Amino acid sequence: MKRLATAALATAAALVAATSAWAKPAISDFTLDNGMRAVVIEDHRAPVVTHMVWYRVGSADEPPGKTGIAHYLEHLMFKGTDTIAPGEFSKTIAENGGQDNAFTSRDFTAYFQRIAADRLGLVMSMEADRMRNVNIRQEDIVAERDVVIEERNQRTDNNPSGRFREQYMAALYLNHAYGKPVIGWREEIESLDRNDALAMYERFYAPNNAILVVAGDVTPDEVRTLAEEHYGPIERVELPPSFRATEPPHLAPRRLTMADPRVTTEQVWRGYIAPSYVTDIDTATALSVLSDVLSGGSTRRLPKMLTLETDLALYAGAYFSGMARDMGEFGFYAAPKGDTTLAELEGALDYMIEDVLENGITEEELARAKKAAIAAEIYAQDSQSTLARQYGAALTVGMDLGDIVDWRDRLEAVTVEDVREAARMVLVPERSVTGYLTKPKPEEVPETDATAEAETEEGANG
Repeated sequence: MKRLATAALATAAALVAATSAWAKPAISDFTLDNGMRAVVIEDHRAPVVTHMVWYRVGSADEPPGKTGIAHYLEHLMFKGTDTIAPGEFSKTIAENGGQDNAFTSRDFTAYFQRIAADRLGLVMSMEADRMRNVNIRQEDIVAERDVVIEERNQRTDNNPSGRFREQYMAALYLNHAYGKPVIGWREEIESLDRNDALAMYERFYAPNNAILVVAGDVTPDEVRTLAEEHYGPIERVELPPSFRATEPPHLAPRRLTMADPRVTTEQVWRGYIAPSYVTDIDTATALSVLSDVLSGGSTRRLPKMLTLETDLALYAGAYFSGMARDMGEFGFYAAPKGDTTLAELEGALDYMIEDVLENGITEEELARAKKAAIAAEIYAQDSQSTLARQYGAALTVGMDLGDIVDWRDRLEAVTVEDVREAARMVLVPERSVTGYLTKPKPEEVPETDATAEAETEEGANG
């Protein structure tokens, strides 16, 4: 037992030492003549690199009636160029011992490869090629659209929580495109065609609308030389103004209830629109601290109250999503335990929110949240791909390099009063959305032929 205690103390001491000896990664940046910005994160521990190209276009930039086109175009970008055959891009990366993929969000689309450092020129040449020379063939349109629809089936349409989350987000935003699903509404995905994809591609895929992030065993001079060779010759394009809709004031609380017979665990959600790190970095930082105080472990305030002390919930938590160009979100979620009703669980959430608004958080909670956030950031530095994603996402939504580098200083400056003021600014009932995901009551479930058949089979097997 004494040895275990000694080991625990040693681990704690090491963590304290690590958080006090904060080492910022070696970061440098430059901009090519065509407007493409590049960021280099040096990490010489292994001879590998993570290469990413981030485009400032996501689902929030889609034209009306074309939801899902940003994500659909991401799929089509792997179909080849004038010089690379369909499927050859990923095949070439794999043959050289690397991995590649891409992802689309509300504010950006990113393409990445992780490969040996001496293959950086190869991946740059191929990524630069498809920046302006992608070959979208008519025969790929229907096939890849079907792939996207099947992806939606798996993630959303066949998942009660996914369907509920989609409806919840649509209710949270009255007008802004953040309320649309990134993958798109099914009815609009089905109508997307080659012209839609080409229009999106020609409008947004350009060097002056992209950020290059390279993390790994490279030097800034090496990256600059290769970037000038491969990306430098691509001509900049005239970028049209953004047509993003604004979000009007929220004057009344909104509620939704969604019942699905496939639900195994009911849930209650409460959400509010909040500032992002771009629109109000100080308030967003305070909200991130509040989220860490309320959630993130069984001893944090929300799960401790609802799962340990009152035994009302199976689980409970809070979240803050602030890495966004226009606005972020702060929210709560919980699942009832035993005979607890969703209304009772919502009442407990209301009680906790009122306590935060009235009394704020304690100095002890603040210190613990800061230490946990700093430790998580230190551990993140062990992953060059995680660092590349952090910097790429932040810069693409509009943050400055200094905002990222000075993150710890800003976090350390947060006070308990800052957290309470941020909570009072955001957690306003009139601006809230409350959602219930529930099972239908027995009398609400119609007995179809399929239902009766299933019940008969179950009875026979039982």
